[in-house]
Amino acid sequence: MDVAAPSGQQWTIEAGAHRAVVVEVGGGLRAYTVGGAEVLSGFDEHEICPGSAGQVLAPWPNRIRDGRFTFSGDPHQLFLTEPDRHNAIHGLVNWVRWAGQQDSPDAVTLTHELAPQPGYPWPLALRTVWRVGPDGLAAAHEVTNLAAVPAPFGFSVHPYVMVPGVPVDNLTLRVPGRSRLLADGRLLPIGAARVAGTEMDYTEGRRIGSAVLDTAFGDVARDPDGGSAVTVTADDGRGVRVFCDPAFGWWQVFTSDTLTGDRHRRAVAIEPMTCPPDAFRSGRDLVVLEPGQTWRGTWGITAFSSAR
Repeated sequence: MDVAAPSGQQWTIEAGAHRAVVVEVGGGLRAYTVGGAEVLSGFDEHEICPGSAGQVLAPWPNRIRDGRFTFSGDPHQLFLTEPDRHNAIHGLVNWVRWAGQQDSPDAVTLTHELAPQPGYPWPLALRTVWRVGPDGLAAAHEVTNLAAVPAPFGFSVHPYVMVPGVPVDNLTLRVPGRSRLLADGRLLPIGAARVAGTEMDYTEGRRIGSAVLDTAFGDVARDPDGGSAVTVTADDGRGVRVFCDPAFGWWQVFTSDTLTGDRHRRAVAIEPMTCPPDAFRSGRDLVVLEPGQTWRGTWGITAFSSAR
């Protein structure tokens, strides 16, 4: 008897040198290679997704303190999915099954209808189109509020990017965030600080070295089209660019220090976010979806090589 993959059904999309694998459980990205070289630190088909690799994070990214928040005057209590830190983490769709349809050899559409539940009583319809092409990989997301009342909402994704054969310490990181959040021992925000003139200033590119990052960057310098991008680059000019459209205004960067075994500091999680951690409590950049309203956002990954 064949044993089902923990990540469920697998959809492979290909175009030229680009090949990605999207999975049923979590509706996320398991692998992405260009010319056979790994761009993501993903996971095996018969492995449970480690460290939220490639997952879709909705209806909130990152953490909510004590899983407790108030919206429109009503208190809500989420299940504590990070019990060691007493937090609710990474939303409600990363371990559910999504329905998929292969649209073409280079694209697949995944959908999921989130049922109302304790702590989050708002039904949502989620849809993602994953596509690869000459410019790399892109994901176009849509989320619609199916409730008769407004719903709080945030969104992110969790890809771990890498340059094959290059340790995290030897990568140069560029983040267009001009401020960062200060965090407590539970990795929850307790303040903010400007990065200019500090060792946390990655706006012009800075070697990671021994820096330990699990940091949210805000006050993002936008590109002319309103989007932004984070890059990691090796000394030989090979690199990876994670880009997003104007729907995302925050970046979380995680150097994989708490992962174990060969995943420890193997890759850098670069996460475009619509809002910072704990936004359900702070209200900062929280999206409020009106009944029937649809949020849309697009992000993607490009591998590049430039002569030095």
